[in-house]
Amino acid sequence: MKKLIYKLALLLIIGNTISCGQQEKPKGNEKNIAEGVSSFLESYNNKYQELYYASSEAQWTLNTRIVEGDTITGKLAEEADAAYAAFMGSEENITKSRQFLEKRDDLTPIQIKQLETILYNAGNNPALAGEIVTQRIAAETKQTELLFGFETMIDGESVSGNDINAILKDSKNLDERLKAWEASKEVGKTLKSGLNNLKDLRNKSVQALGYEDYFNYQVSAYGMSKTEMMEVCGDMINEMWPLYRELHTWARYTLAEKYNQEVPEMIPAHWLTNKWGQEWGSMIQVEGVDVDSKLEEKGAEWIVEEGERFYMSLGFDKLPPVFYEKSSLYPAPEGADYKKNSHASAWHMNLNQDVRSLMSVVPNTEWWGTTLHELGHIYYFLEYSNPEVPLVLREGANRAYHEAMGSLIGLAAMQQPFLEGRGLLEEGLETDKTQALLSEALDFVVLIPWGAGVMTEFEQDLYAKNLSVDEFNKRWWELKRKYQGIVAPSERGEEFCDAASKTHINNDAAQYYDYAMSNILLFQFHDHISKKILKQDPHATNYYGNKEVGAFIKSLMVEGATVDWREDLQNKLGEPMSARAMAEYFAPLMEYLKEQNKDREHTLPESL
Repeated sequence: MKKLIYKLALLLIIGNTISCGQQEKPKGNEKNIAEGVSSFLESYNNKYQELYYASSEAQWTLNTRIVEGDTITGKLAEEADAAYAAFMGSEENITKSRQFLEKRDDLTPIQIKQLETILYNAGNNPALAGEIVTQRIAAETKQTELLFGFETMIDGESVSGNDINAILKDSKNLDERLKAWEASKEVGKTLKSGLNNLKDLRNKSVQALGYEDYFNYQVSAYGMSKTEMMEVCGDMINEMWPLYRELHTWARYTLAEKYNQEVPEMIPAHWLTNKWGQEWGSMIQVEGVDVDSKLEEKGAEWIVEEGERFYMSLGFDKLPPVFYEKSSLYPAPEGADYKKNSHASAWHMNLNQDVRSLMSVVPNTEWWGTTLHELGHIYYFLEYSNPEVPLVLREGANRAYHEAMGSLIGLAAMQQPFLEGRGLLEEGLETDKTQALLSEALDFVVLIPWGAGVMTEFEQDLYAKNLSVDEFNKRWWELKRKYQGIVAPSERGEEFCDAASKTHINNDAAQYYDYAMSNILLFQFHDHISKKILKQDPHATNYYGNKEVGAFIKSLMVEGATVDWREDLQNKLGEPMSARAMAEYFAPLMEYLKEQNKDREHTLPESL
């Protein structure tokens, strides 16, 4: 109900800000209203799909084939995005949606849902801010080109994102690590002014329809205000903070020993295995668990194909041929005359069966998990691409649901019974269960203060508090220290913009809380599957081949955005979103870490 109430409030705002709202309302009886809204929605959905597809194709080219000096591809992407935005933000669509919603008693729930979504889509592209929207689209295109066209260098040699990742994962040479880490941040210098410009343009775009700022606009998709979302994020962090604090203390001492250094008060960023410190799982190798060598033997293509086989074993269909024909799944060939976006993503090109993934798969554990995650998005697309879900509602129940689907499978695919069954571990192998749990926590738990804290609060400050461009880097590192206990390894003045080295800051803005929420949700889903369906220990499951598991996952996917996510969660799990399942899952680890850290100094506060 909360979502509906907020949407009604939004409609009142829109009603007060659009002058054409005083136009004549639809006349006639209930039958005429029903026919009118049906005709409008059919027309809207058809045009929406057409323009969405064109925009997706243009963006696909922009992200998969970046050629130095090429201005045509960016221009075509701008034009396609502008046409898509102009349609969604047209005064006609806004006015008609408002007028029909004034007669909501005569409408079906699915019609109301579509009309509310049309208004939400208009919020970022209103015709009332036409020139601003045009400028924003051009600025976003330019930012993408700068971000993914940037040539990262170490000692005069060009390096890829995978090269940086490999150094941070494996090297024990702190000088080499520092060079790699600093190189990964150089792109931020070229993006800083663009980010500041985008901040203003994004805010102005949504303010034309009554939103306070871009951050408020994005969180409204959850039926929440900015204040509510920050409370939810605070709750997630606080629920998992005792465990994170123990992980942070363990990591300080473990890394100091690894590098033969004094134990630091806070963790230098280049000591960690991830360039943003968002997940630390690669810090440890669970004894006896060597999945990397098995995957290297099998190859990158096997990883993608095995991912498909996994989903098919649960009852999902074979991927449509277009997935393999048109996806960009592997790194650009050596010596290629183009670059590509190195960040993994899934694309629903036409809101139907044209589904693709953009990845740079190499045969290692990280890409094993990433591939299964992206395929989770792909199968989510395919499940809600059915006649019961109108085109404009072919999205997740919320954005976090989408992330949770992929992450859920990523978790399941690293548990020992599953790995044994797929030939990636020797059957009956004795492994250290505590270390395995620690490895998982270093990924899933560590992401919570990063996603719900650093990223979310930085973007709230950026958009809702108009953070000064002269304080971007200062604020970034304040938040890194507060929420993650991580500090910069070298002087990071305002000539840098380390936040902008994270792709989401530029082209998936003000949404990173999605990932934190998804980690909370995935443990709720996993808890239900393991205890209620499989009747297995949540730490040792094997989803493979279980059609009942597949049916449950499909039930979460198939309705798309036709459902209210909070009601859906309550109906299918019998509880609201909560860190209960996640905390229970890692409870054995908490006792272990307390013992390990018994005589160690904790440098993070007991509470925030």
